Amino acid sequence: VLDEADRILDMGFADTMNAIIENLPKKRQTLLFSATQTKSVKDLARLSLKDPEYVWVHERAKFSTPATLDQNYVVCELQQKVNVLYSFLRSHLKKKSIVFFASCKEVQYLFRVFCKLQPGLPVLALHGKQHQMKRMEVYTCFVRKKAAVLFATDIAARGLDFPAVNWVIQFDCPEDANTYIHRVGRTARYKEGGEALLVLLPSEEKGMVEQLAQRKVPVSEIKINPEKLTDIQKRMQAFLAQDQELKDKAQRCFVSYLRSVYLMKNKEVFDVFKLPLAEYALSLGLAVAPRVRFLQKVRKQLCANETADGMDHLKETEQNKNTLSSISKEGVEKCGANFSGKVSVNKTKEKERRKETEECSASSEGAEEGGESEDESEEVSEEEEEKEVPVPSRVPNPDSMQFFEDDDDDDDTKDLDLLTVKRRNVFGVESKDNTAPNASKSKMKKKTTKTQEAKKILKKKFKVNTKIVFTEDGELVQQWPPVQKSSLAKADEEDDASGINLDKAKEILREEDRFDKEEYRKKVKEKHREKRLKEKAARREARNKNAQAEEETVAFLAHSGSEEEFDPSTLPDPDKYKDSDEEQDSESEDSCSELEEKSGKKRSYSNSNAAEEMPLKRKKAKFSQEEDPYLPLDTGLSLAEDEELVLHLLSSHS
Repeated sequence: VLDEADRILDMGFADTMNAIIENLPKKRQTLLFSATQTKSVKDLARLSLKDPEYVWVHERAKFSTPATLDQNYVVCELQQKVNVLYSFLRSHLKKKSIVFFASCKEVQYLFRVFCKLQPGLPVLALHGKQHQMKRMEVYTCFVRKKAAVLFATDIAARGLDFPAVNWVIQFDCPEDANTYIHRVGRTARYKEGGEALLVLLPSEEKGMVEQLAQRKVPVSEIKINPEKLTDIQKRMQAFLAQDQELKDKAQRCFVSYLRSVYLMKNKEVFDVFKLPLAEYALSLGLAVAPRVRFLQKVRKQLCANETADGMDHLKETEQNKNTLSSISKEGVEKCGANFSGKVSVNKTKEKERRKETEECSASSEGAEEGGESEDESEEVSEEEEEKEVPVPSRVPNPDSMQFFEDDDDDDDTKDLDLLTVKRRNVFGVESKDNTAPNASKSKMKKKTTKTQEAKKILKKKFKVNTKIVFTEDGELVQQWPPVQKSSLAKADEEDDASGINLDKAKEILREEDRFDKEEYRKKVKEKHREKRLKEKAARREARNKNAQAEEETVAFLAHSGSEEEFDPSTLPDPDKYKDSDEEQDSESEDSCSELEEKSGKKRSYSNSNAAEEMPLKRKKAKFSQEEDPYLPLDTGLSLAEDEELVLHLLSSHS
């Protein structure tokens, strides 16, 4: 089973198809499917089909395309096509459409530009220069979107099922009716509706519409509303001015479109020489039309063919003139006057010459036709006098092509050259006089080889410009041409032998190569040495910085962790605390003696124990107070004893 059979049997798939067919059994059933089925005997013979039967869905139908497909075409100038496409997309923002182009570079450039223009709906691109994974990604993305536009080449014209496509726009004219049918087949699939729009140039309209009519494709013309056209040329020019890469893409797009038009087989529809190239370049945002080399070559070939045909025709007319005796006599009289040197370049005489030569040409044409009257030849000559046809186009020198190559020469000098040649032919001096110019022309035509040109240059002994640079020490160094250091080169310079000895030159080059390699090694070593020195200096600097950082380190007292600076005045005075401790000891002894007298032995026993324990408890209280000054002082006594102690201390201070 082969789908798209007419395309898959083309030369591009020939090797693959042949390999598959060789491995198939001889007895088999073969089914070929295509919207444009092939009937080529060669294709069917390759598949070894015997008595094939054609089953055509639209065989008896009025049209070969679905009835639900609405097909129209628009005639538009080449420079307006981009504006038409942008305006169409702006007016169909909620539709899903596919736009077909002729080349991949067109798709690449216009995709980038329309992404920047932001027409109001997603823009995607599908072309043959993408990888398979990228193509599949674009396909799935386009299928999922409800409204989008896909810029594609003919890679999307066959074998792809895009559901719910509303419009198919053929931006570039298809190659033939088959391509058109496959393109519009992306919409109106299986009982669904769709619309197709074909954009044609005025030169493409007649031939394409006739082809579609022959294939039973109903296409009707519609007009563009000029009020709804938006011009985006200035915006595109601004984009190209900002982005050099985009400008290069625009130039490639321009050339690739012209190449695609030139390579089309049907020259009645596609004529690249009828296209307005400068206007088309402006419509793409380019200030100047880029040079198209293949077109220049084609034009040169056409000009050469035309000149060759013209020369053959002119040679025949010259021979016919020489055969007529009456013309030759008049030519002798006229040319004799010219030979004597009495030739004037006045306008009146030029007109007389032209009239006489035109009469001669008219009579020669009468002789060729054979059977026309003299009156008719006179009428022809009078008509030609009114047209004032220049002499070089009618009676040129058959031995030279100067009149077709040198356009800058004056017409007067051309006329004189022609008449002098005619005089030579009449007198029969052609063999003597024409040998010298022919020999010189044959020499001129021979192209000089490169070796001959080199020898000429060597003979002239040209000196090459030298470039000398002064070093820091004041030494001269010749930068260009590089000084040759080998002994062979110096010996060769001293020899004045003409020509170039290739063997010697090779030896000199080998020796010079050694010197160059040594210099290169020295340069590399010097670079490595400089690198090592830099690394050492960096290490030294790092060590010095570390040493300075260690010297500058200072010890700080620990504090509560607050951001405020430490104040040494908040520390307690050690002398003050020492004096107070001594006073407290003496007072405690006095109080203890008084209490002993008042209380009994038991009380004195407890007080003595308390007095012994006091210094230890004071020390503990001091440490705890230093830790937290807001904690209550723990004396180790009962509450009544603490009160008595406080009262005693207050009375002693007072």
